[in-house]
Amino acid sequence: MRRLLLQSFLYSPIFLLLTSCKTYKLENVEPLPIHKSFKSENLYFTSSQDYVYKCQMEVYGNDISGILIIKKISETAHRVVMTSDFGNKMIDFEIGENNYFKLNYVLADLDKKMVINFLKNDFQELLRKSYPISERFENNESIIDISKIDKNIYYLFFDKKNDILTQIIYIKNNREKINFSFDAKKSTFAEIINLQHKDFKININLNQITETEQETE
Repeated sequence: MRRLLLQSFLYSPIFLLLTSCKTYKLENVEPLPIHKSFKSENLYFTSSQDYVYKCQMEVYGNDISGILIIKKISETAHRVVMTSDFGNKMIDFEIGENNYFKLNYVLADLDKKMVINFLKNDFQELLRKSYPISERFENNESIIDISKIDKNIYYLFFDKKNDILTQIIYIKNNREKINFSFDAKKSTFAEIINLQHKDFKININLNQITETEQETE
């Protein structure tokens, strides 16, 4: 499995030719007033509990499965560990604000800059907590906050019924890069998370492992 993962990164067109991305635009929305100090937050992964997911990755038609554990280790950093379905550690790293990244362990087969950067960038965006808000809109289902950080733009969608974050659309260089979607019953834990790349043929699906499932495995 680990060799399949590495080959998917090294030999697929992902690193040879990037597909085009569409410029993202909101449609059928109404503007809302905001204060200059408004901030929006992604509260997933802010609890001190371990977040344990079954991880399914699709990389250019190849399926790779395993277990993903995310743990908050400080107010600004998380530890991320990925193992095979049999519990063999594949990669272990710490990631946080101000581009903090510490690689604790990686299999030799996966110890490639492109592989590590791919995981680092995705999880930096997934675990980002605070977003300064420049604009706010609404439609029938959602409140949409727009945040501009450096040259990147983030669209955060919150369900109007329960104020739970349902989607983040990450824009870089005016192109849609990653669509994060969340299925959650409370604001601090998403049972299902999907990361869909728009310029690479890569999807990551995370499904909650319940306490009963963890005891069984």
